[in-house]
Amino acid sequence: MSPDLTELAHVARVLEEAHALLKAECERLEQLYGPTPKQEVTAGSPMQTLHGIRDLETSMASAIKEVALAAGYTALGLDRAEHALAMARRPPISFPSGADRMARPLGEDTVRALEMIRDLGYFDGDTAVAIDVALAAPEATYPPDDWDAWAREQRWRAQSD
Repeated sequence: MSPDLTELAHVARVLEEAHALLKAECERLEQLYGPTPKQEVTAGSPMQTLHGIRDLETSMASAIKEVALAAGYTALGLDRAEHALAMARRPPISFPSGADRMARPLGEDTVRALEMIRDLGYFDGDTAVAIDVALAAPEATYPPDDWDAWAREQRWRAQSD
């Protein structure tokens, strides 16, 4: 079954709106912290917060390109459409994990963008659950203070899947 162009157009519009929100949040945080804050590796530090918002913004930009590519192949009737759609449905890299680096409370635009993507329900995997976890976190969680504990948690999650 080939992808539905109407659905892809809707998804692209939502991704574009989420991207605009994340870009605005990135600009706000750069004004707040400066474009290159002190090199702190502590979760929630200005440097990590900017790293996180930039990851989220870049991930949305890439997701839009993947959806547009799938729509283009579909519109042209090319056999690559199915593969392009499968690629476009993969969860974007660093989304929502970029939020794990960010100081709390998350900015209004960041929260709105995360909620939009969660509610879209487009991406494969546990993207919606990961977004809910990121939104519920009372503080930044990455990078961890204790790398050994973090590695154990990652192994435990992988085994429970």
